[in-house]
Amino acid sequence: MNIPRLREILARANKKRLLVIGDLMLDEFVWGKVGRISPEAPVPVVEVTGDSLYPGGAANVARNLREFIDHVAVVGLIGSDRGGQQLSELLLKQKIDIADVIEDDSFRTIVKTRIIARNQQIVRVDREKVRSPSPTQIPRVVECVLRRLPQIDAIIFEDYGKGFLNADLVGDICKAAISAGKIVSGDPNPRHAINWKNMTAVKPNRNEAFLAAGIPWSDPIEPPDQDESLLKVGETLLDTWDTKLLLITLGEQGMMLFQKGNQPHYIPTKARQVFDVSGAGDTAIAMFTLALCCDATPAEAAEIANHASAVVVGKLGTATVTQEELLASFQNDSLV
Repeated sequence: MNIPRLREILARANKKRLLVIGDLMLDEFVWGKVGRISPEAPVPVVEVTGDSLYPGGAANVARNLREFIDHVAVVGLIGSDRGGQQLSELLLKQKIDIADVIEDDSFRTIVKTRIIARNQQIVRVDREKVRSPSPTQIPRVVECVLRRLPQIDAIIFEDYGKGFLNADLVGDICKAAISAGKIVSGDPNPRHAINWKNMTAVKPNRNEAFLAAGIPWSDPIEPPDQDESLLKVGETLLDTWDTKLLLITLGEQGMMLFQKGNQPHYIPTKARQVFDVSGAGDTAIAMFTLALCCDATPAEAAEIANHASAVVVGKLGTATVTQEELLASFQNDSLV
């Protein structure tokens, strides 16, 4: 894709309105340095120099979209605890709509704490309890989303396997949204038996795709478009989910786009250095869906998502990509 075409697509982005539904989390990063081994156990002692808080999970998808659009909302579940308050404050500060986020006194906000020393993750501590919305909360969520449908362009379901998304919730919303002519995409989790049928697009990573297709894992092959197991997985999921588009992210290999009636389209990675892969999938589903909303072709949308993910993995922490960084990535690629 040339730069003028990319600018044409991005010029349409600001007026779009997207809704992200899924597992909301708070990502905490504790930064420090290691100078010695603990005398109590053979583990490093991290001397803390600072800490950072970021919206995580589905909230990070919304955060990525907010770099390009003015109107993005999230729907999910948080607790009335300190983590929930911190996450709400972060989202409001970034002007992300949280009007339909459910605050539940009995729920503990999901918090992931990563301890980083010398650009390396030492350990991750998860505070979470997997729990689905209550029988009274599910119809409330569906009602809120249906009320928003006339004002939005697309819905992204972000499933981290923490329980917020279930088959009934996804099915009811997806059916209504597709009938209303909206773009609907899903980022699945293999631990959840959700039928992603009839969506505009679904974006699993390679491991998730193999698990969802029920095909035994096999090591990646170069080039990926000659990987027979991967190609079989793509064909199987296109048929099983009956989705228009299937984008499988392949880590350091890039991405593979599957579309009914078309040959699989391979997009090599654009990452030049990898510091942190946390949140790269969030960026991919956000930018792929947004690009489709802006009338990009599926191949163009996949290319944009690929470049955006490449920028994000070059940063430490749960990061986002800006419009300037995305343009620079395409410009640098054209010079190679």
